Amino acid sequence: MIALPAKVRRHTVDATGARRARFWVYGLLIAFLIGSIFPFYWSFLVASRDSSMLTEQVPPLLPGGNFLSNAARVFDSVPFWKSLGNSLIVSGTVTLTTVLFSTLAGFAFAKLRFRGRNALFVIVVATLAVPTQLGIIPLYMAMAEFGWAGELQAVIVPNLVTAIGVFWMRQYTMQVVPYELIEAARVDGCSMIRVYWHVCLPAVRPAAAFLGMFTFMTSWNDFLWPLVVLNAENPTVQLALERLQSGFYVDYSLVLAGTTLATIPILIVFVVLGRQIVAGIMQGAVKG
Repeated sequence: MIALPAKVRRHTVDATGARRARFWVYGLLIAFLIGSIFPFYWSFLVASRDSSMLTEQVPPLLPGGNFLSNAARVFDSVPFWKSLGNSLIVSGTVTLTTVLFSTLAGFAFAKLRFRGRNALFVIVVATLAVPTQLGIIPLYMAMAEFGWAGELQAVIVPNLVTAIGVFWMRQYTMQVVPYELIEAARVDGCSMIRVYWHVCLPAVRPAAAFLGMFTFMTSWNDFLWPLVVLNAENPTVQLALERLQSGFYVDYSLVLAGTTLATIPILIVFVVLGRQIVAGIMQGAVKG
């Protein structure tokens, strides 16, 4: 029997020839998973009981039976259904337009040759250095001039496209869409918009899915601008949660019940778009 060197014996190899991870790698992954899930579990734990559990020396580790009653109190305390609908409209519209315009602009900046391309791209990237707070007052004045103050379009229109989305899609398009593929499509008679739709868009699907997930989460969690431009009769979900804790006494079971309900749409979007990201990456790996 031939003895293997000690360095080789340290790694376990399975039947396919792939090197198995050591046990401490799984330990780190499990610890990271527990640390990521614990805040959500703690929110649900408090939401399923009353606020008195927070004063106990040894808090319970299992959920109680008050979540449905606390959720009913949330809907009785604030217009939560309307705020959820408003947030879905705003976040869904902003996500769709941001992905569409960012992929279009990224394709143009990455693969089309036109005068002033680099200068325009530098201007787009330079807007990232401008703090959002600086534009709130003039932006609110513009929305009031349009008669949009208090309406959802005042939240949607200023966020139809983002500079970070354009930058992200431009960098990704430069790497995954070769010029030869575009030229071949043009030779076959495709217009430039068909090249974008049939060549560029399928290739950048993983990056577009990530951008959509990031945009939806950012728009869903946005608080400052909706607080400025919307009113109490037409809130988003973050404004509704703020109203739950605006009293002299804060009922954390009520607040965290609303927070748990507001987290569900984000988890659904994460699951749906996360599958698209993984599928696109695996498809690219197989083709490569």
